Amino acid sequence: MIRVQALILSPTRELASQTEKTIQAIGLHANIQAHACIGGKSVGEDIRKLENGVHVVSGTPGRVCDMIKRKSLRTRAIKLLILDESDEMLSRGFKDQIYDVYRYLPPDLQILEMTSKFMTEPVKILVKRDELTLEGIKQFFVAVEKEEWKFDTLCDLYDTLTITQAVIFCNTKRKVDWLREKMRTNNFTVSSMHGDMPQKERDEIMNQFRSGDSRVLITTDVWARGIDVQQVSLVINYDLPNNGELYIHRIGRSGEQPFSEDVIGSTIRFF
Repeated sequence: MIRVQALILSPTRELASQTEKTIQAIGLHANIQAHACIGGKSVGEDIRKLENGVHVVSGTPGRVCDMIKRKSLRTRAIKLLILDESDEMLSRGFKDQIYDVYRYLPPDLQILEMTSKFMTEPVKILVKRDELTLEGIKQFFVAVEKEEWKFDTLCDLYDTLTITQAVIFCNTKRKVDWLREKMRTNNFTVSSMHGDMPQKERDEIMNQFRSGDSRVLITTDVWARGIDVQQVSLVINYDLPNNGELYIHRIGRSGEQPFSEDVIGSTIRFF
């Protein structure tokens, strides 16, 4: 009987799904079975997959905790817990759900983390602020004196630049919806994604963007951490993020491609 041996928790459904696909690709020839337990998808499908048996579960804290409490996800054989982007999970209010999951796990499991709360002998590696670099990314800023001038500035950029694929970040879901409709009204083809959308719709949008069918994605910071789309060459911060770390996560989207050295991603921020 196949039992769950590793559990990976992520702050977003997209990141958990991407992790599942990565595990499946890595373990293809070893016949490693993986499944993503995430909200917005069928509970019945999760139960069926878990009862059939998988080696690795990747999921969001809420759905994973639910599967454990339903006794569909049996934790007795779990040897490894990975908390992916744990600082982000804690900032999003997942602390109680993470603890709920943790107390069901065997006491002798190995934890790869990103928070010392669950580690017995943590080793902290502090990176100096001036070592946080973004090599391979050209950064530009546009001075915009008034909020209402941002949209016209964005349109001017589109008339000037040759864009393969781009991500535009806004700070709120309402701003994402507003900007999407505003751009479509002005005959720009764009898609958008944020946390209030149904999971099926979010999956479709991500698949279209990954395949290149959609070239411009307007989104919130739900997309800033860990999502890998190699074709992105331009990131635009329509709204500036609230902290420097989030800024690095955002614009890192345009610098992750395994391209040759003469291909450089770009980021533009509005002030």
